[in-house]
Amino acid sequence: MADHIDESNQQKSNPHSNASVSGFASKILIFYGIGITFLAVFFLLWYAVNVLLLVFSGILIAILLQRLSQKLAGWSGLPYTLSLLLAVGAIAVLIGTTAYLLVPRIAEQSAQLWDTIPAALRRLQSYLESYGWAKNLVGKMPPFEKMFADASSMLTQAFAIFSGLLGALGSLLIIVFVAIYFAAQPGVYINGLLKLVPFNKRQRGRQVFSELGDTLAHWLFGKLVAMVVVGVATGLGLYLLDVPLAITLGLIAGLFDFIPYIGPLLAGVPAVLIAFSQSPTLALYVIFLMIGLQFLESYLMLPLIERRTVSIPPALTISIQVLMGIPFGLLGIALATPLTASLCVLVAMLYVQDVLGDKVSLPSKH
Repeated sequence: MADHIDESNQQKSNPHSNASVSGFASKILIFYGIGITFLAVFFLLWYAVNVLLLVFSGILIAILLQRLSQKLAGWSGLPYTLSLLLAVGAIAVLIGTTAYLLVPRIAEQSAQLWDTIPAALRRLQSYLESYGWAKNLVGKMPPFEKMFADASSMLTQAFAIFSGLLGALGSLLIIVFVAIYFAAQPGVYINGLLKLVPFNKRQRGRQVFSELGDTLAHWLFGKLVAMVVVGVATGLGLYLLDVPLAITLGLIAGLFDFIPYIGPLLAGVPAVLIAFSQSPTLALYVIFLMIGLQFLESYLMLPLIERRTVSIPPALTISIQVLMGIPFGLLGIALATPLTASLCVLVAMLYVQDVLGDKVSLPSKH
């Protein structure tokens, strides 16, 4: 009994000990709570990344629609909402007309292209095996049919986001509706995000959002110009060389030009293979054509475009493409450049300018 009384008296006489134990337990709970929350958010973002990439695609289109609508409203004096409707309608009519005129022919040529590539690969294998220096190299390589099947499988996996998530139509609808809603009321979403920022930082946050919009808009317009020029020039050049399926190959070149550096290489492979199915000399001419167009784009067209748009370091772009391509496939590679541009803006404004206090030019104001 006396021992119990002594122990009680010791506990009463050492309140700081109880408080320290309670504080330590609270810190442990907070530590593990933050860790679990962080992991939960990480896994949620990881599993939702396909949806986030679709949303980012919609935001890119929304920026394009917004800038077109603003130009149209300033030029015509119409309200912004009506200008947006006219811009969306004009784009829909343009896409529909192009599809009506070209899709049947492109679909026919695409089927021929898919049937022609395996035969071109077999002919290339036979041609290489006729040379002693290349025979051993070809023997160590897997069969071309297997390589073609593997490439087809990779493309299928790359587009799985459009077929496995909600289906191609569902993914397209997500992008279209996100684009239209963001373009219709961009201020609603920006102000909603700014509510998460401390009040005294909201003006700076608004500047960051404005710079992100300018950077992505400039990059998009420059990239669209480059895609059209490359697609038309490639299709015309292949047509003049009398290469089969010139229209489809030109369309592929224009679309793949959306992916800097890697895209032109991917687009050039089927063109060279189709030309090689006709003759090795024609394939050589196509290689010269592709190299020439890539040279003109890299050293003439892109510098002219980047003077008025956005300049991004090539090494950084390629590195982000690799990092995005490994887990997310072709869609990650395609969106790597605009994501890189956004990252450059955030680092320049929020770290270099605000934290380090250094003056640095922004991507859209280089």
